[in-house]
This record gives sequence, structure tokens and C-alpha cells, in this order.
Amino acid sequence: MLLILKWLIMTVSVMVTAYVIPGVTVRSFMSALWVALLLGIVNMLLRPFLILITLPINILTLGLFTFVINGLIILLVSSVVKGFQVSGFWIAVLFSIVLSIVNYVMNFFIGTR
Repeated sequence: MLLILKWLIMTVSVMVTAYVIPGVTVRSFMSALWVALLLGIVNMLLRPFLILITLPINILTLGLFTFVINGLIILLVSSVVKGFQVSGFWIAVLFSIVLSIVNYVMNFFIGTR
């Protein structure tokens, strides 16, 4: 039950963030559900591998290269999910930053940390 609640919170976070940031569009709630699901799967499976292989550049940039990885993951998800479009790389990086903030705030107020 907690997993479904977190998935719904992430879905609403995707919709709110897409509404706030110009250049990102989510056509429907169902598209946002798919975006949230795919982001969770990609962050669980692919992100640790990407961080591991980019560890030297991540150390040199004091962790800021992680934003680049997050932006690339958002672009990957936007290329897979129909109804979710991101207009460019820097918009994807901004989307990932704002999405994490919105998701944190929503989880804080709902009480699922």
C-alpha cells in the first residue's frame, strides 16, 4: 500500500513540475503515471551504474555531474513515454531538480519519508 501511495505522490509531483516548468508537457494523468513508474525503475536499475562509470568526472565536479545524469535519465524517459515531452537537455536538468524538491515536499507533508 505504501508503494502505491509513493507512486501516486510521484505522479502528482511530475504533473505539478510539468505545470511549473515551461518546455515540459504531460498530456494526461496516465502519462504521468507511466513517467513516475519508468523514472522509478530507471533510477533503481540504471542510475547506480551510470554514477559508477562516471565516478572520476563526478569526483572532479564535486558531484555536480549527477545533475547531468539526472537530465539524461529524464530525456530517456521522455523518449519512451508518449505524452511526456521535454524540449531540451537543460530543461530536463531543471525538471529533475524541481521534481526532486516537489516530491520531497509532498512526501514530507503526507508523511511518507
